[in-house]
Amino acid sequence: MSLSQSLLPEFDQEMANTRKTLERVPDEKFSWKPHEKSGSMGWLAGHLATLPAWTVDTIKHDSFDMSPGGKPFTPPPMPKSRKELLEVFDKNVAEARAALAGASDADLAKTWSFLNNGATIFSMPRIACLRTWVMNHIIHHRAQLGVYLRLNNIPVPSIYGPSADEGKM
Repeated sequence: MSLSQSLLPEFDQEMANTRKTLERVPDEKFSWKPHEKSGSMGWLAGHLATLPAWTVDTIKHDSFDMSPGGKPFTPPPMPKSRKELLEVFDKNVAEARAALAGASDADLAKTWSFLNNGATIFSMPRIACLRTWVMNHIIHHRAQLGVYLRLNNIPVPSIYGPSADEGKM
């Protein structure tokens, strides 16, 4: 079995669980923040919606420069509603899944680098980047979003087992 074929079931499960969490974000809470140093619920949900796109960039390119030529990074626009949030997420997941499904073991073994103004921050095999900077990153922020939901009395979905709000999976 190829690396991509072994990763796809996990990818599918994590994306389905992430979508379940994003479906809970109410439009009227997009600006809510648990703390002044925290991102808003809309920012966090928007970040989760765009993270799957990193799969395509990681597979199709050898590197990503956060600040090419010293130009400050411009983040993608934040979705303005749950509907838009889910549309962005679904598009990114579909494109990411297709890129992953089409990647060979040789593609995934190639080194990928994260740069800042031409300076290498880190380099690692693409497969490691996909696991760390895409999948684990999504899982991390999805858990944060679950806390945001809990703090707003919005039912938290079951992810790896029952939640306090959903006794069954």
